[in-house]
Amino acid sequence: MKLFKYIFLCFYMTFSLNCFSQSASPYQTSVGVDAPITALGAGLTYYGLTLMQSKSGLTSEEALALNVKDVNRFDRFSAGFYSERANTISDYPLYTSFGTPLLLLLNENVRSNAGQVLVLYVETMAITGALYTMTNGNVIRNRPLTYSQDVSLAEKGRANAQNSFYAGHTAAAASASFFAAKVFHDFNPDSPARPYVWATAAAIPATVGYFRLKAGKHFLSDNILGYTLGAAAGILVPQLHKKSAKLPFSVVPISGPGFSGALVSCRF
Repeated sequence: MKLFKYIFLCFYMTFSLNCFSQSASPYQTSVGVDAPITALGAGLTYYGLTLMQSKSGLTSEEALALNVKDVNRFDRFSAGFYSERANTISDYPLYTSFGTPLLLLLNENVRSNAGQVLVLYVETMAITGALYTMTNGNVIRNRPLTYSQDVSLAEKGRANAQNSFYAGHTAAAASASFFAAKVFHDFNPDSPARPYVWATAAAIPATVGYFRLKAGKHFLSDNILGYTLGAAAGILVPQLHKKSAKLPFSVVPISGPGFSGALVSCRF
């Protein structure tokens, strides 16, 4: 309950301050909508973490019986990967991604609507956290490192060793970096820097995913899914808050002699 009250207070103050913004924003936010969504996301994230930590882990017999051939062919190449150095390195681009939205403050248009952008960023990360922890908490998949002979049975027996699906670090990095790129894109429709901003946003989580793969924390499919879901959240949350938000497709009913149906058109 205290968590929800804190989130509501933060949203109330942010929206109050945002009322005095002098620069037009492409987004429209509502405390009655965004605060509950963020609070729900935070609550589900917390609950998902408890599920992740409650996994029983592998027994010694189960760990010794693991066979690389049991891993699907797409992911099999990385079964047995293990590197503490890669694990440490993966944290650097991850933490960098969390700070990318702060760079938006260098832009005058964004800076004038900093409170609103903060609301969207927190909501984006809450949704990303909820999707990741609830999925991971309910799916048991042994990490690639559990197939390594260099990893102790004690390490393989930890609950964390069964949290391979899907890649949380990659998802979080993608969510934060793509959010920053999307907000910059919307506030600066004529900026020639937009392609470079998007390229940077794509590169950061890809780097995280690479080192998580080398560290034996996640299979390639785990990273691909994490990247996709994180990027989707980072882009869609701002997009769905745009004042002129439109779905990327339209459906028009059609009919003729002897038939009836619908015409679906998509915009890319």
